[in-house]
Amino acid sequence: MRISSTIVFEHGVNNMLARQQELVNTQTHISTGRRVLTPSDDPVAASQILDVTEAKAVNKQYADNAASVKARLSLSEASLAAITRVVQDVRTWVVQAGDAALTPGDLQSLAAEVEGRYRELIGLANATDGSGEYLFAGFSTAAAPFAETAPGVVAYLGDEGRREVAISASRRIPINDSGSEILQRIKNGNGTFVTTADSGNAGTGVVSPGSVVDAALLSGHDYAVSFSVAAGVTRYDIVDTTTAATLVSNAAYVSGSPIIFDGLQIAIEGEPRAGDVFRVRPSANVSVFATLDALASALRAAGNGAVENTKLTNALNSANSNLQNALDRILALTASVGTRLREIDAVAAANEDLDLAHEARLSHLGDLDYARAISDLTFQQMHLDAAQKSFLRVSELSLFNLL
Repeated sequence: MRISSTIVFEHGVNNMLARQQELVNTQTHISTGRRVLTPSDDPVAASQILDVTEAKAVNKQYADNAASVKARLSLSEASLAAITRVVQDVRTWVVQAGDAALTPGDLQSLAAEVEGRYRELIGLANATDGSGEYLFAGFSTAAAPFAETAPGVVAYLGDEGRREVAISASRRIPINDSGSEILQRIKNGNGTFVTTADSGNAGTGVVSPGSVVDAALLSGHDYAVSFSVAAGVTRYDIVDTTTAATLVSNAAYVSGSPIIFDGLQIAIEGEPRAGDVFRVRPSANVSVFATLDALASALRAAGNGAVENTKLTNALNSANSNLQNALDRILALTASVGTRLREIDAVAAANEDLDLAHEARLSHLGDLDYARAISDLTFQQMHLDAAQKSFLRVSELSLFNLL
């Protein structure tokens, strides 16, 4: 077969170009450190690299979410700690106010302190995060959740929404708590029932918060314990005011002795006067703000004398019970926030481990074996040199060279 000079030259050039292309590809792999640069390098590995890269990106988003949630919950935790300090301070003043040696002027000063904490508490309840969103407003994060609508009356203007953020493929973390749950829906009394003394009582009877002795017997009714005095003997009746049934009639009163009925127990100390009435009702929700306002009012209204001191003592007992219930609620929510923060740390550590696993998988699939690549580069350089030299020899095979 006759081979023309054109064919010789085309074949030689194409061969050299092919060797150069192989050399350039190998150099590119070595410079990038990657074995798979295009799907044609390894279609199966390229597909797996795409899947792992996508999973790695999703995992990074979870990590970013976790960092954001942790920052917000840390702010909530700090705000709850500040609210806890306010409630604890007020409880300290409640105990201090029970000192009989305090003058009405001293009690006025304590009332001013309580009012100051009342204002501070509103500010803490309206705390915001770094982006200006309110921490305790539910879904309504653009507006302050608490506002004083009248003197001593604070309304919750947020909602009960609970926002959740995914921090892993299987875990979503609540990032907020409703302000009403923290500061508004606090059970008064002992959490089951509340005891109060009528404002018109003229004696020195002080009622205890009481306790439950048999939950199965609780009726959830309202009761009135009314006193009478005859021939120097003090007696009391207990009436179920919900059904108008008399439960106890003309019982002898002994100061401090337990009074038990319908599964509950109370005690009254002091000397009630005829006509004095103490009431027992099921516990209801009361806000911390209302408790502070009532306490400040009781301190400001305190006067001299045994009867005035008794009214103050009953008010202090009621405030102390309500504040203890509020403190229990706030501490429980603080513990919940702390639990979520610990869970975020655990999930974040797991996400970091998963990210390392993704990196290892990507390295296994796409990283270059430098020893093999350099060997290939040397081999391909030798091929190119051979192609160039052979082309040079073949290109000289011409009759014109013999003339």
